[in-house]
Amino acid sequence: MFYLICYDIVSDTRRNKVSKLLEAYGLRVQKSVFECVLDEKQFATLSQYLMRLVNRREDQIRFYPMTVHNRCKVAVLGTKPEFTIDDAAFIV
Repeated sequence: MFYLICYDIVSDTRRNKVSKLLEAYGLRVQKSVFECVLDEKQFATLSQYLMRLVNRREDQIRFYPMTVHNRCKVAVLGTKPEFTIDDAAFIV
């Protein structure tokens, strides 16, 4: 499944850890927004890691699942990332 993952992390230290973790799973498209293709196991693992990093009272991470139909309708104004990520992509 393709996810748009957004976060609002108060602490610089926690924010840096979250962004480093998300970089291992997907493509950063904005400073606090990532596009990731995750299967159920990857989603569960990533969610567990993230919950260990964040302060539940101060921080927020959102996962927006996006269907192929909706992904085709995404409009980007301004600069675009050099790469796109899709269901056939593998991140090593």
